[in-house]
Amino acid sequence: MILRSAQKTILRLSKGFPIVGITGPRQSGKTTLARHVFPDKPYFSLEDPDIRLLAEDDPRGLLEGCPDGAVLDEVQRAPQLFSYLQTNVDEAGKTGMFVLTGSQQFGLLSGIGQSLAGRVGMVHLLPFAMSELEGAGRLPESLEEVIFSGFYPPIHDRHIAPADWFSSYVSTYVERDVRQLVNVRDISAFQRFVKMCAARTGQLLNLSSIAGDCGITHTTASSWISVLEASYIIYLLRPHHRNFNKRLIKSPKIYFHDVGLAAWLLNIQNADQLRFHSQRGPLFENLVISELLKKRYNAGLNSNLYFWRDSRGLEIDLLVENGEELIPMEIKSGRTPAADFFDSLKKWERLAGAKDTPSFLIYGGDHQMCSGNTSIIPWKEISRLRI
Repeated sequence: MILRSAQKTILRLSKGFPIVGITGPRQSGKTTLARHVFPDKPYFSLEDPDIRLLAEDDPRGLLEGCPDGAVLDEVQRAPQLFSYLQTNVDEAGKTGMFVLTGSQQFGLLSGIGQSLAGRVGMVHLLPFAMSELEGAGRLPESLEEVIFSGFYPPIHDRHIAPADWFSSYVSTYVERDVRQLVNVRDISAFQRFVKMCAARTGQLLNLSSIAGDCGITHTTASSWISVLEASYIIYLLRPHHRNFNKRLIKSPKIYFHDVGLAAWLLNIQNADQLRFHSQRGPLFENLVISELLKKRYNAGLNSNLYFWRDSRGLEIDLLVENGEELIPMEIKSGRTPAADFFDSLKKWERLAGAKDTPSFLIYGGDHQMCSGNTSIIPWKEISRLRI
């Protein structure tokens, strides 16, 4: 098993909360991690029809049979359990009893918010981080191979070809989850919709444009975007609210939680195609943003990532909110830093009056350098950023 950075966070939370919740996309390793961290706890998967029937017919009996707690997998499939869990842990008065996993934010977080508020320490577990693969000696050498392969555990644990795995993943999990959450009558339109989202990686979300290209209504597009976000397929990077007396763009930008899935949806057939592909830049942005997000989530923290763009077109790819300080980052896929890579950072420095604030340029090369207050960080060093 490849060690996960979130393991320490889960153990820490289990000492302070009666329940630990682990949520994230399907096949991100939630079950494997929960069972590894708590090998002595009984395990129940609510995907199993027999276990789900038991949870529905006799939830009190199921929980009372686990005096020291249990791992309850995909617990959103039996939402009535949440109320019984509240009573159970309140009466027991112990920490670290139950571990709940779920792959749909709507179901798991809704149940926790309604019945278990204040009783659950939450961790969002995304697919492998680069640092985790590097620690296990399984991180591909080239940037193109990293983007093409993505980070879902089965691709790296079982050595499955990315194209084979992503095809099965989309049809088996993504489309099934969508059917559970909304009534999708035209599955081909939904498949087209997901591919259109991939084609817009790194762009402002324009629901009217996507809806028009897919032949669906704006309302349907909004619903499907919400489902993809709730199922941890896409991530919407929000604009920062600080306006510096300029009119701000208010739409979020669309990224995927796994860059390999985005590459597959773009019909990229092999890693070599990424060397000169028109979407190389947006996919590299996606890689950097998802890696920084994993770093936060694995530590049990919420996202502090934003972008900034005004109506005149000045844009900072990424703003990291660190207390009252905003740390600007530019993301460039080129292998050699060019002078124009720094243009937006210089404009931001003048606009924000932040001459002494550190800034970062993350690029597709191999060497770490400095230029004034800007640290130039190669792609393999993303996880080592202390922000």
